[in-house]
Amino acid sequence: MKVRWRQHEMIFVTMAAAMLLGGYVWRMRNTAWQQYAGPFINNHVPFNLFRNVLLPDIGVALLLYCTYLFLNLVTIPRLTSPKKLEAGTAQITVSLKKIIIYALAGKILKKVLWLIVQFVLIVLLLGTAYNAAVYLSHEWQFHYPGFSIFFNKNNPNSQLNIWGGYAMIAFLLGAYLLYAFVRESVINAIEEFSGRRAFRTFICNQVTVFLIQIFLVPFFLVSFNLVHGGRFVIAFFSLVIPLFLVFMSNTYWLFPLKGEGSFFARPVINRLLITTFLFTLPFPLAFPTDHISVFIIGWATQLLVITPVTWLVYQQKKDKILALVGAQKALVKSTADLQFLRSQINPHFLFNVLNTLYGAALQEKADRTATGIQQLGDMMRFMLHENNLDRIDMNREIDYLNNYIALQKLRTQSSPEIIIEDNISEQNCHHKIAPMLLIPFVENAFKHGISLTEKSWIKINLACNEKEIIFSVRNSMHFRQQDDPEKEKSGIGFKNVLQRLKLIYPGKHTITANGEGKEFFVQLSIQP
Repeated sequence: MKVRWRQHEMIFVTMAAAMLLGGYVWRMRNTAWQQYAGPFINNHVPFNLFRNVLLPDIGVALLLYCTYLFLNLVTIPRLTSPKKLEAGTAQITVSLKKIIIYALAGKILKKVLWLIVQFVLIVLLLGTAYNAAVYLSHEWQFHYPGFSIFFNKNNPNSQLNIWGGYAMIAFLLGAYLLYAFVRESVINAIEEFSGRRAFRTFICNQVTVFLIQIFLVPFFLVSFNLVHGGRFVIAFFSLVIPLFLVFMSNTYWLFPLKGEGSFFARPVINRLLITTFLFTLPFPLAFPTDHISVFIIGWATQLLVITPVTWLVYQQKKDKILALVGAQKALVKSTADLQFLRSQINPHFLFNVLNTLYGAALQEKADRTATGIQQLGDMMRFMLHENNLDRIDMNREIDYLNNYIALQKLRTQSSPEIIIEDNISEQNCHHKIAPMLLIPFVENAFKHGISLTEKSWIKINLACNEKEIIFSVRNSMHFRQQDDPEKEKSGIGFKNVLQRLKLIYPGKHTITANGEGKEFFVQLSIQP
């Protein structure tokens, strides 16, 4: 599921443009051309319907629409094309210093300059077109001695305010680009936020579809002169938008949050009263008098009519809504399982082989090899049996870490240039933790922090208190050779761990990472 905000907006703008054009043609059919020609005739200026009316009005409208298409099909996609930045050995947020360096390197700066150039050119094009349209549609005003296209407040004669036209176009274009920036930021936040992404995408698409519908109704009525004055528009939005907000709030937030609990539980009632009260505030705008009575009636309507209706709608869509709420969490868990699937293929065969090798190592008195095989078997058993649990005791996660570090020390102990320090304390570690959350950080450290030809170091620390688990890894950094087969491979499960942290410990974890110079550092704290 993708966020359809851009597509829905383009549909709305296209339909609105078609309505405005159709309404314009409809009004022209029922309008005597003499009302346009009157000022020209009175001032003895030649009049042409196409030159002085149709060309200015339709031409500027088409230019505005084409500019909108150009911005959304060319400019904005090019500016928002994804670029990956890497810090250390993992794709995580880089430090502010690196972002500045990246910008000064030219890529972001080039995009900014490209945007500025386009902005200036569009302002010149549309400003010139707007000024020309004003001149043609009001040509009768400008036939006098001393006419100038530049505005002069000391000249009593009417003049064309050319700079005002350019300034207005610049303001409108700037306002739209600011809106587009907000739009792209929201879309990016929804698509990058792994937790409940499908649900958030669904809500965003629901909102944009609704906005298309409610804005097209007054657009159609006003374009064809079916309503007059702005009172209808104010009343329409004052009534429709609050009703939609109540519908969205109840259906996709309050009722799913209630779960299997009672509808009349105090937390549910309190939230319902507060939201309906806030959403009823615009109601009195629809009526010129007796605001208090209108507000009370509107609030009662939301509580006694709209809320039961939304409850019925929620019951019909309940399975789909709850599935969307839990879909992302299930997806991340299944991804985690798949990442370790290769290690679980035919596990009994692998265990039998390890037991055979373990027995052979003991017979040959290769104690170090036997210990390594035993540790590897314990790790595989952990991955097979305990990795599927939602929570495990901290001591089991620590055992896995210790086995992994011991195996890595066995591999690297012959090199005096490699320093491995692990300070893993089990004191106060009585918490339960989601399995396999810590090992990817250690795995990445050994993968990218060890070089057989350069001085290398890894420092691992784990400590617990009654409320928090604090884990940190610090390792040297080495650039891999171009022919290294591991160069393009990322650490097992690293991205998945970041996603799981957001889902399992929302608001209860902090992670910082920094990779500058020759050292990479990551620290994770969890409040289980």
